[in-house]
Amino acid sequence: MAVERIPNTFLELEPEFSDYGNARYAILPVPYDSAASYQVGTRNGPRAIIEASHHVETFDEELLGEFYDCGIATLDALMPNMAGPQAMHEDIFKCAKRIVRDGKMLIGLGGDHSITSGLARAAMTKHKKLSILQIDAHADLRSSFEQTPYSHASVMRRCLDLGASVVPVGIRAYSVEEHRFMKRAKITPVTARDCFETDEWLDRALDALTDNVYVTIDIDGFDPSCAPGTGTPEPGGLDWYQVTALLRLAAAERNVVGADVVEVMPIPGQAVTEFLAARLVYKLVCYIESARG
Repeated sequence: MAVERIPNTFLELEPEFSDYGNARYAILPVPYDSAASYQVGTRNGPRAIIEASHHVETFDEELLGEFYDCGIATLDALMPNMAGPQAMHEDIFKCAKRIVRDGKMLIGLGGDHSITSGLARAAMTKHKKLSILQIDAHADLRSSFEQTPYSHASVMRRCLDLGASVVPVGIRAYSVEEHRFMKRAKITPVTARDCFETDEWLDRALDALTDNVYVTIDIDGFDPSCAPGTGTPEPGGLDWYQVTALLRLAAAERNVVGADVVEVMPIPGQAVTEFLAARLVYKLVCYIESARG
């Protein structure tokens, strides 16, 4: 199982706060984009997010506190298995399962969205009746795509196969086959349009979640004006305050047991998307730690 050593740590934390043994959170970079279906380059996302995190303020202006002292370890990157998407899924699962077994809160950094099924599968070895809060532009519910059931366009279908429930938020692009599947499976997405046109979308999303929640954030869930660096951009997406309001509510009202941020494709000459992703990861840590009291 190949690994890549990531220079420095998330938030550039000192060893006192980044040592794996004492950390409550573990960042797992997965620079894999062989299951992407449009533009590639998300393999560069994890490194860019970690480098951008060095410029994130550790004082949270919303919660009026610092929360990094819970411990946030940064692991070596799990490198692509070129035997194929299924082999990569198994590598991710085995690596993530060890982290979960060690009692850490796992946060994956992608890479394309296909990595989520392996991460969620690992979380389910400890946390039963898991629901997945999916912030995304796309439904990702195809049975298979481009001759593999492990495509990033099929990742939520694979999570359903594992026995998890899925709560999609920000969705605004899916196929007629996915539309029919959602009808059969009784999945009612909270669309991006809902988030702008109704006041109850936050409650709808929260009410659909089980007690234990895994959060997956495809960066294309944001509007491209907020996060242009992604391989599959869709107009009409969510903004920073909508996404963070949802994450704060989920952290306060549910038990968030794991997370990932995926589909960041750095654009040369700017760092808008990777900085947003880095701040979002820390924001989620802050919300969870604040809810712990």
